[in-house]
Amino acid sequence: MNRILSLLFLFCILTVQAQQISNPIDSSLIKLDEVVLSAKVILGSKFEAKNRTGSAYYLSGEEIKKFNYTDVNRTLRSVPGVNVYEEDGFGLRPNISLRGTSPERSSKITLMEDGVLIAPAPYSAPAAYYFPTIARMQAVEILKGSSQVQYGPYTTGGAINMISTEVPEQFGIFVNSSYGSFQSGRIHAQLGDSRKNFGYSVEYLNYNSNGFKDLDNAANTGFDKNDLVAKFRVNTNPDAKLGQEFEVKFQYSDEDSNETYLGLTQSDFDATPFRRYAGSQVDEMTNEHLQFMGTHTLKFSDYFRITTVGYYNDFSRNWFKVDFVTINGEREGIGTIFNNPDTFSSYIDLVTGSVNSGDGDSLNARANNRNYLSTGIQTKLDYHWTGENTFHDLEIGLRYHYDEEDRFQWIDDYAMVDGVMQLVNAGIPGTNANRISDARAFSSYALYKLKYKNLTLTPGIRYENISLNRENFGNADVNRTGINLSERENNVDVFIPGMGFNYNFDNISVFGGVHKGFSPPSNQPGESPEESVNYELGSRFSYAGITGEVVGFYNDYSNLLGSDLAATGGTGSLDQFNAGEVRVQGLELLLNYNFIQNGDKFLMPFTFAYTFTDTEFLNSFGSEDDLWGEVTAGDELPYISRHQFNGTLSLEHEKFDINLSGRFNGQFRTEAGSGSIPINERVASNFVFDLGGRYRFSDHIAFTANVLNLFDETYAVARVPAGLRPGHPFGVYAGLELRY
Repeated sequence: MNRILSLLFLFCILTVQAQQISNPIDSSLIKLDEVVLSAKVILGSKFEAKNRTGSAYYLSGEEIKKFNYTDVNRTLRSVPGVNVYEEDGFGLRPNISLRGTSPERSSKITLMEDGVLIAPAPYSAPAAYYFPTIARMQAVEILKGSSQVQYGPYTTGGAINMISTEVPEQFGIFVNSSYGSFQSGRIHAQLGDSRKNFGYSVEYLNYNSNGFKDLDNAANTGFDKNDLVAKFRVNTNPDAKLGQEFEVKFQYSDEDSNETYLGLTQSDFDATPFRRYAGSQVDEMTNEHLQFMGTHTLKFSDYFRITTVGYYNDFSRNWFKVDFVTINGEREGIGTIFNNPDTFSSYIDLVTGSVNSGDGDSLNARANNRNYLSTGIQTKLDYHWTGENTFHDLEIGLRYHYDEEDRFQWIDDYAMVDGVMQLVNAGIPGTNANRISDARAFSSYALYKLKYKNLTLTPGIRYENISLNRENFGNADVNRTGINLSERENNVDVFIPGMGFNYNFDNISVFGGVHKGFSPPSNQPGESPEESVNYELGSRFSYAGITGEVVGFYNDYSNLLGSDLAATGGTGSLDQFNAGEVRVQGLELLLNYNFIQNGDKFLMPFTFAYTFTDTEFLNSFGSEDDLWGEVTAGDELPYISRHQFNGTLSLEHEKFDINLSGRFNGQFRTEAGSGSIPINERVASNFVFDLGGRYRFSDHIAFTANVLNLFDETYAVARVPAGLRPGHPFGVYAGLELRY
């Protein structure tokens, strides 16, 4: 508690100092804009983000395109309060945490695209093996802290909403292509137009690479991913008494990536960090994602709007990968093996291909085959009115949602012969996992915004009624006759209140709030949800050309839930377990400054973001078999860096721009603990620079280039699922951008 008091004391000092500033700032920095936002967006602009009663950040399209990223990890590192750990080096399956939530597969935050839940099965199986491609997004909105009751079911850390490219206001064609290191290519194209009563947009994105890891048999370690989005909109005349608009969105993507859960031992990583063992040569992820979305808007007036969205998301995937190793008939999971390499050295020898399989020895590859469905309908009513010195806004939302995860898996056994895996036993589909988990959820919320002169209050409440179910047909009933069917059910009924405030002085705004944090439990009968009470206090300020934000936060968990995910070295059952009381507190700092204040031709903006996150278990629990190991009160949470910062310096001209980014990610532990981190549980800190640039030959054509990992830093990003994994090495990419 002393630390959080210190943080708040620091905040108070900054507030007092800012209040003493004599130079007033542009009122647009702190005055609330009274508008009704589209149901697709949380914030809508940087202006709205700066005026929330809670902490918020708006990543514009210009920011996303500065470095031409396709990796969402690199994009989000510029946002304070966001903690990520990488896995594959390309951002195919990110692990994102907001304010200390468990980052594994981004399963503890509310993920949306165009205001619609986008995780494969947000309630029953939220681990995000599907993640929208950041390169096709028009903007990204990140909401943390109080007054986020609109966005659930995960309300502890916050929400991320990705806004796909909108239908353009006039006819336009866009093409961007690039090529570079590791035979990596990208092509991104969009065509669209708007007329008086309709508009359309068609967008295609492909990006691919041969990969930067070196498989022992020299095979491809890369990926190929396609993404297609089409939108069609019809609307009434602009002067219609009752304005109406209906937009249909279609999205399809597929991915084929030669990715693995197998990492490296410490000694092998030190010697050859980009090596991939022979035992991963058959590992491959294939998936397809399909979305249909229909949005109908009724605009009764400038003050009253109702928006209804129906959505359907279908996601199928099969990650075929070595999950177990059998020696002399004794089977061990790869997570266990690589956590104890000395104990299981003979198993690692088989994985590396340094020995051939003997009798009873095999590499066991699981066809981790799953199908997901997520569908529902949601309505948002927004009405606002004004009074003398007041502004009122009432927002009410309703959603009915259904999702399911269907597991139908099997295991194939391979022998290792002279470094080549040979199939010796083909498994029968359904004999490893054969079950369906589903969730039905009704949610609603009401948020009221009252603005009186310089004070804004936003009390709100959310309601979630969730029924979680599982049907397990058993590994012997592959036809699902139900002869061995076992069922279980868990029900949750919860109210989630929150209150935020914002007060504007002449040159500073102070904001903060308190809200209840919530995450749904699994379908285990009687399991309680994750709950917390979360506080934040912050300020937005401007002085002598410096604009910024400082926020202190404190999350008090009464019941933290951990999840058994294969991605973090577990069994992959998705069962959750009680981690008890936990405290997460920290500080977020964002500063912006332009070094060339009055330049006619040049701008040199600089942005600095810093996040301090302090975590602590408040009780002891578990055993060495638990995913987080033996936990003692006072231990830190795993996978969360204590310190991280990102700085971006740009030189901008009407003909060109050059952007340099440097990000520091502090060390983190992979098992709960305190004090110095043992080397076998530590992922060391790293400091990585990226460089991006663009030269405009005309309004229609530009040359783009970017360098990832400018100084070729060799660094580890994780020790999970099984062994050390490297970050992206030095890579150069260049291309052309055409616009009409």
